[in-house]
Amino acid sequence: MTLTAQDQTRRAVRGYHEARFRGDVSAAAAYVGEPFRFQSPFISSDDRMGHLATLSGFVSIVTGVELISELYGEAEATLVYDVHTATPAGTQRTAEHFRLDGGKIVSIMLVFDASPWQSMRAQIEP
Repeated sequence: MTLTAQDQTRRAVRGYHEARFRGDVSAAAAYVGEPFRFQSPFISSDDRMGHLATLSGFVSIVTGVELISELYGEAEATLVYDVHTATPAGTQRTAEHFRLDGGKIVSIMLVFDASPWQSMRAQIEP
């Protein structure tokens, strides 16, 4: 059976998502390509390895993740989920948009309300 481009996108994005929230940086890295771009309300980076290096710190404050919606196209995907954290921010509704090239994630745009995180900004920004 041949996988469609949409199936390949789903495998890569879900693989990355699950590896990231398990704290498995090596497994997450297998889904990320070059060149790479990451954007969030606090951080923008073109450094694939730098982005991956921040995952363990982020996962250390996560107490749970609830996937709400997942949408897949041939070379893009969007996940909407709640991240439960052990911070004053509490539960954060998040949307994450991915772009892929050759089956690898080359762009991630994270969208969330940054206001609950303002008091922790100094710890978040590199």
